Amino acid sequence: MAVLFYVCAALAILAALNVVLQRHPVYSALSLIVVLCALAAVYLLLGAEFMAVIQVIVYAGAIMVLFVLVIMLLNAGREADSRRSRLAPRLGIPLLAAFLVEVLLVVWRQFPAENTPAPAAVNAGPAAVGHLLFRNFVLPFEVTSILVLVAVMGAVVLAKKER
Repeated sequence: MAVLFYVCAALAILAALNVVLQRHPVYSALSLIVVLCALAAVYLLLGAEFMAVIQVIVYAGAIMVLFVLVIMLLNAGREADSRRSRLAPRLGIPLLAAFLVEVLLVVWRQFPAENTPAPAAVNAGPAAVGHLLFRNFVLPFEVTSILVLVAVMGAVVLAKKER
């Protein structure tokens, strides 16, 4: 079980690197689908079945189909090579080192040396999530859906060719 967890985690990391390093946007979006599916497998192995299903249905399914559709509508080609900035390596390497130190500190704090009691169980089933989403957070939910709709309409307008 632990081996499968590490394989899925490594797959997610490698696919995430491919998202960043890929020059063609469709291949980058497809790599992002692999990342999201690998994360769903990690959630499943951690016992969060609801999060795994939501990850596949919402993110790997709906959102990524939307991304691929918009990329294809825009007819985005391969990224053009450009002259590199001299400032980027000078700032990028120290910022990367600071980011890695911060990630290591967060991971280090997640596993304290002393024995601490386990956190209390939280009701995170579909009914509780639906109640929060459609009662407490209905306005942000609707604003997000309108924002996605406007983004798709903008992509269609930009992709439309002049006659």
